[in-house]
Amino acid sequence: MDLNRFDGALDGGTVPATAKILISGGFGVGKTTLVGAISEIRPLRTEEPLSDRSVGVDDTRGVSAKTTTTVAMDFGRISFPSDLVLYLFGTPGQERFWFMWDELAIGAVGAVVLADTRRVADCFASIDYFERNGMPFVIAVNCFDGAPRFEPDDIRIALSLAPEVPIVLCDARERDSVKKVLVSLVRYVMARNSQRNQATLA
Repeated sequence: MDLNRFDGALDGGTVPATAKILISGGFGVGKTTLVGAISEIRPLRTEEPLSDRSVGVDDTRGVSAKTTTTVAMDFGRISFPSDLVLYLFGTPGQERFWFMWDELAIGAVGAVVLADTRRVADCFASIDYFERNGMPFVIAVNCFDGAPRFEPDDIRIALSLAPEVPIVLCDARERDSVKKVLVSLVRYVMARNSQRNQATLA
């Protein structure tokens, strides 16, 4: 399915003018990179250099080369000929900034949870948040160079995911790969809303 060929919508009607999507996951998983890879505008970033205050607070195991951190959000936009415009909001990954998630989640139709197989437990907080709030999400496994590779079914078991939650392997640096992640999320949201509408009518 190509986002350029939507003939449905998130609510089963016409294609909406805009849709807000959250990009979440643990510290250093690639959220800023993903937004930057797909955004048609220069992405808004709120990155600051890691300082001495982060020592013992931010877990840099597996991402020792990381020198900056998002302190508020990332923002990007991608639009399609179908008149659908997706606004992407990257959430901060560190626990001390989680209080911002409620504000960023207002109006969002769904979320992408980025996962790193080297530190898979880091995405549990995002999964728990979206499950508690009833927001549909997909898991996008960012395939870092040298990171162990696992089958989606094994990842589903490790994360205790429901069988319907999509799992997509991706490279957050590659635009086409990020597009596939967004397509997966929108398809999932559309299917879920269609099921809910049918249940309501029944």
